[in-house]
Amino acid sequence: MQKNNRASLSPLLRRYKFFFDLMKRTTDAYLFCADMQTNTVMVSPNLVQDFDLPGEVLYDFDQYWGPMIHPEERGPYMASMRAIMKSRNVYEHFLEYRVKNRKGEYVWIRCRGRVGLDREGVPIVFVGMMMRMAQRNQADEVTGLLNKYQFEHGVKMALAGYRATEEGGAILLFGLDNFKIVNETYNRLVGDQVLRHVAHTVGSILPSMLTLYKLDGDVFALIYPGASEEDVQDIFTGIQRSLAQPQILDGHTYFCTVSGGTVFYPANGKDYLVLHKHAEAAMDIAKRDGKNRNCIFSKEQYNRWVRSISMRDNLRESVENGCTGFSLFFQPQVSAEDQCLIGAEALLRWKSPKGRMVAPMEFIPILEETRLIIPVGRWIVEEALRVCKKWRRIVPNFKVSVNLSYEQVKDASFKDFVNDCIDRYDVSPEALVLELTESKIIADWNFVNREFNHFRKKGISIAMDDFGTGYSSLATLKNLSCDIVKIDREFVKNILENDFDRRLVKYTVELCHSIGIRTCIEGVEEEEVYKLLRQECNADTIQGYLFGRPESVENFEEKFLDGKAGE
Repeated sequence: MQKNNRASLSPLLRRYKFFFDLMKRTTDAYLFCADMQTNTVMVSPNLVQDFDLPGEVLYDFDQYWGPMIHPEERGPYMASMRAIMKSRNVYEHFLEYRVKNRKGEYVWIRCRGRVGLDREGVPIVFVGMMMRMAQRNQADEVTGLLNKYQFEHGVKMALAGYRATEEGGAILLFGLDNFKIVNETYNRLVGDQVLRHVAHTVGSILPSMLTLYKLDGDVFALIYPGASEEDVQDIFTGIQRSLAQPQILDGHTYFCTVSGGTVFYPANGKDYLVLHKHAEAAMDIAKRDGKNRNCIFSKEQYNRWVRSISMRDNLRESVENGCTGFSLFFQPQVSAEDQCLIGAEALLRWKSPKGRMVAPMEFIPILEETRLIIPVGRWIVEEALRVCKKWRRIVPNFKVSVNLSYEQVKDASFKDFVNDCIDRYDVSPEALVLELTESKIIADWNFVNREFNHFRKKGISIAMDDFGTGYSSLATLKNLSCDIVKIDREFVKNILENDFDRRLVKYTVELCHSIGIRTCIEGVEEEEVYKLLRQECNADTIQGYLFGRPESVENFEEKFLDGKAGE
């Protein structure tokens, strides 16, 4: 039995009804037209049918619609409605949310509307449409945005439009920086909330002619016909600003910057797969270059990126072949008091299959990104302990320092591996120093300290590397239980001329000594700097070119051990 309408058409809605009836016969979308003065709304029959509304003309639409909206999205919906009612300007409404259909199932709806003003600037009408997003092949399940398949369709339509009009445009991909930390710190349910919040926040600031897509993981996308570089940068800057402040969702605080990659068509491709690949490469470059930026695709950058991908394959092949091509160089560490050799830092080197020595800053980040650092890290520990065993015959208290990344710390079997190596080479645990070399924020310091305390109980020392740069700061010193702090060369290179650097190093050493931590000063290259560090700053250990550069095993033995290590 058909339900009766709860309201009659207002004069304003009667004026628009002819056009509304024409529109509802030309689309599958849900249509609405609201008289803001009388609070009555005219909706299309499919909305009535699919959501069991009382009729096609309703007074106070939200008394029926509001309770059907999913509780997680009800607040943003009602806030948007309040903003519409208070608006004294042309107001764009954009929102994705879940609503319960007549079967009692929550389905995703994408709603876009616009407020119309009279000649005095008073809002009188609110019109728009809602699209059902529930189909798996159309909508992303978490955010309700159009998904990667619809993005592909959109790009192909844009390319078809270019061929018809010769008007090119831009494709922008952007991903959340450090989103993995949100999932690690909280859980994936919170991560999904963050993605929904980002979708809503970004969608609300975009021009009405742009559609936001959700691709895999934390990546979103836009197609911008007719855009210039300036247009794209304005959009990206708006996205950055909309996400610039830390957010709180259900008591969880998160903050994610965004990195973007932009490709222009047809200049950088006339095919979907090519354009998508180029946009992904540009976004990856933006992340590698420091994050929180938008990279415009260029052939030169892309060629460098391809070389880095090739390097990944070569590194993986080296690891699979028993770490062929890798070697360790050792840089001496001396006592600040008497310049006696007390140890060395093991530094990883790699020669590509073409015979080129690759700079560590090129290949080590790739090892960490691909988690190849785990097997390579084991090779480093084993090789370093093997060499240390030999050198302790000459310098009985010789220590070898090995760099350790957060990925290795998280490897559950790493502790047992280190213990096994120490037993197999019959080396005292005191001979090994593990240096935490971190280029990102540590998600769980309690976990890190539990792992490191296992090593410390065995007699293995823990060092914090590069103090004063990157994320290695006083906050890290507060959080990390360590035995040694290595002060970065940045504070040393101008220490003779810069009174601030001199005081900073001195007070850092004093602070460390006051809590039982030893210090190692890196980057010492001049005799006068060494004297100042020894006499005024009271440093414990010195490492730098003044006492030796990184050397191969053979050269280290010849220069610093008088060639006796092989005897």
